[in-house]
Amino acid sequence: MGDGARIVGRDREIEQLQAALTAARNGTANAIFLIGEPGIGKTRLATEAINRAVEAGMVAVRGRASTIGPIVPYRPLIEAVQALSRAGNLPELSSLGTYGGVLGRLVPSPSNATGSTVGSSVVVAEALIRLLTVVGDRRGCLFVLDDLHDADAETLAIVEYMLDNLGPAPVVLLLACRAEACAAMDLAVNAGQRRTATVLEPEALTREQIHLLASHRLDVHPDDVPAWLLDRLSADSAGNPFVVEELVFALGRQSLEEPASLAVPVNVARSVARRADRLGRNGRNILTTAAVIGHRFALPLLRQAAGATDDEILEIVEAGVASQLVRPDGPTADWYAFRHPLTAEALISELSPSERAGSSRQVADAIASLYPELPGEWCARSAELREYAGEPTTASRLYAEAGRRALAAGAVKSAVTLLVRADLDPNGDLEYRADLLGDLLLAVAESGDFSRIPSLEKMLEELTAAGLSPARRAVLHAKFANAAHIAGDQARALEQIVSARALLGPNPAAAESAQVDVISAYIELGRPNPERLQVAAELAGRAAKAGEDASLPIVTCDALQLVGYLTRDRDDDRANQLFQEAREIAIRNELPIFRVYSEVFLSRSLCLRTGQTSELEEARQSALHIGALPLAYEAAYLLALQRVQRCEFADARRELDESLTTAIRLRLGRTVPFLRLGQAISAAHQGNRTEMEKALDLLTVEDQLIAGVRPSTFGLARAVCSLLEEDSDRASQELAQAIALDLENPTMLDFGKNGLILLLGVLEGLNGWEHYSAVAERSASRTRWNTQFTQFAHAVLLGRDGDVEGASRAAAAALEAAEIYPLGRHLALRLVIQAAYDDGWGEPVVWAREAEEYFQANHIVAVASACRGLLRSMGAPVRQRRTGDEAVPPDLRKLGVTVRELEVGRLLAQRIPNKAIAKRLHISPRTVEKHVANLLTKTGQHDRDAFASFAQDSFS
Repeated sequence: MGDGARIVGRDREIEQLQAALTAARNGTANAIFLIGEPGIGKTRLATEAINRAVEAGMVAVRGRASTIGPIVPYRPLIEAVQALSRAGNLPELSSLGTYGGVLGRLVPSPSNATGSTVGSSVVVAEALIRLLTVVGDRRGCLFVLDDLHDADAETLAIVEYMLDNLGPAPVVLLLACRAEACAAMDLAVNAGQRRTATVLEPEALTREQIHLLASHRLDVHPDDVPAWLLDRLSADSAGNPFVVEELVFALGRQSLEEPASLAVPVNVARSVARRADRLGRNGRNILTTAAVIGHRFALPLLRQAAGATDDEILEIVEAGVASQLVRPDGPTADWYAFRHPLTAEALISELSPSERAGSSRQVADAIASLYPELPGEWCARSAELREYAGEPTTASRLYAEAGRRALAAGAVKSAVTLLVRADLDPNGDLEYRADLLGDLLLAVAESGDFSRIPSLEKMLEELTAAGLSPARRAVLHAKFANAAHIAGDQARALEQIVSARALLGPNPAAAESAQVDVISAYIELGRPNPERLQVAAELAGRAAKAGEDASLPIVTCDALQLVGYLTRDRDDDRANQLFQEAREIAIRNELPIFRVYSEVFLSRSLCLRTGQTSELEEARQSALHIGALPLAYEAAYLLALQRVQRCEFADARRELDESLTTAIRLRLGRTVPFLRLGQAISAAHQGNRTEMEKALDLLTVEDQLIAGVRPSTFGLARAVCSLLEEDSDRASQELAQAIALDLENPTMLDFGKNGLILLLGVLEGLNGWEHYSAVAERSASRTRWNTQFTQFAHAVLLGRDGDVEGASRAAAAALEAAEIYPLGRHLALRLVIQAAYDDGWGEPVVWAREAEEYFQANHIVAVASACRGLLRSMGAPVRQRRTGDEAVPPDLRKLGVTVRELEVGRLLAQRIPNKAIAKRLHISPRTVEKHVANLLTKTGQHDRDAFASFAQDSFS
């Protein structure tokens, strides 16, 4: 049905046009006005209506008004009637009676070649109504008049008459005009008010609709439209379909790589030029000056820059509003903006380089005169104008000032852009460029924009060649090390620190040494060194003191945060004091990045202690807001881990997948391993070994060295998965491996040593009161997740000592902590049931039933079966789950496989020996042998290996 499927965002308008066409075929007339700004899609909709009319067997003609050439009265009407004649749809004029002669003058003939003496407008209008009624008889007629804003007065008079007198005719009168001050627009408004016509005003496209339109025009799937292109289209088009398509066309279809720059599309520039020319030479000059000011402009500044009077400015701006070039913008009457960002660019593109330089200088001088302190956006805008004006030194200083202001305000990405633009003179002042490079390295590291590092390294080479002092270079090398550390490149970070130490020499000044020490401390944490935590703590403590003595608030904040991080495992209160102190220093010295770091650390501590996530989510949003992406995505990992522990697996998976995709795209090398670890932990907590191993396989050796990730792969992922498979021996080996890795290369990550590992060690008799007391003294053991395990360990020890009441109280505390962690709660219950039953504390039978219900409902069959075995051993009745169609998959049910055989088969598929299967399912080895024999017979497999291969899919 025409091209309607390709017209994006116009479903409402097309539906109303279709309804009008249908009504016309049934003998009911309709008049519709399409009004809107240029490019909004009026002509496209009219074309769609014509296509639909033709497909339905209707007669469809179009006439268009124009300002090109001499003024011809009735031009669009003449064009339409002539189109009817050419198509052979013009009836014998004699059939129209006396009106035939009037219409004859609209048809080209030797006696009337111009159609200039057609008679009065009323007579012509009546003649047209009669003509369209005859033409549309029994099939309907669509009569389109386009660009009525350019129509002559006679044509509009005829349209007005037709609107009032169409009557019951098989006709759709479709009229299109711009929404600007003109007679046609007045006619549309009046017709809408009098209900003689329906007025349709197509709206600007939404971002989603722009996305779809771009995919259509590029002929690619919407997912393949790059984010940079969608951002550019959304920002520059203001939802105008014409501008969207012109921008897409300008980019071409051969490559979707982001261009360094993009000229204003020719057709867009021409459209803007035509409308600007209507304002006269002076009007166009004033609007061009406004464009040099920017997309938004204030009238007082425009008056000052253009050297015009208030009346002249107001008259031209109001004419620009009427022409839909500009619009009011802002809470006060003095501010205006161009309707589309490309409008300003199109006006500027008409200037020669010398004209633009002069106009830029003129505007910059006006800004300096009216806003001498250059507040807000004026500093960056003045820098840009001075650069265009050919004043690089002034421009560089202004860019640097604007960049530092952005950094101080927490706009990290903007700071990077502005500071990069500030380096306009490679031969400029050494100290100035060194300061600039230092600020850039801080901004780049926090924004994660590591693609800029090579160009910054070249800048350091230039400074070195120009004779920058060794001490200044040492600090810069340390800042390069910091960026490499955050990017996850530990080898490069270490190289830079070694260079910095060499440049400082044996007796460095305290200020330079402190800046190197604090970054060295962070890098030390990534080294495979058993003493790394101690070394890092010493370096951070020394840097904090030196930073305070030398009045270096950035160094002091950074060092205090690191000392707090290294302290929290053993003294959470002290760590929070240090984080709060760093936060206060950051606030006093207007350092938003370090303030947000402190807030993330504080909210993380609260989250671990209580399980509350709202403060951490708020801090993460603050990090995103200022553009501190590495910090934001590390917080995202912590939040996702909390979701995993709460068993909100779908949300956790979505957050981890989305964050990982972004982190990889942004090359946040230090963050990626945590997010992959999160994916593995999530799969492990669902008992999905295949998905867990898939995620762990993606972790490189270097990844696992980052902040001690490797112990967590055993303690938080593999061991938990093994416990959910009822493979306690394997879990014990994996936890032992985690501990060994931690001893070899200590980590600040809690991989279970302060919770689950303690409980399992107590249950196995490996840990007693001394070990429990040592763990309980650590702050990390008092996190809410660990508390459920440490309190149960406490209960087991008290029960063994015969303190039944004490054990029950400890169990109650454990269950209170476990309230928000369904898996942790029921796994802990399954682990302590036997000890509770043997020593007579708690409610082992109730717990066994609760755990069995939970694990059965979540398809963790091995643990559910173990709970049923525990119930039997305690003499408690056990709910039979062997019948029930939901227990065994249909294909296995057809083979006669029972629920118990299904449980045995799943373990047999993992090539687990009979004795281990018997232990997990709490049945005898002889019973296992019987089930294995039955399974081989029912599935037609000749031995255990063949069955294991067969069962990988069927028994998964």
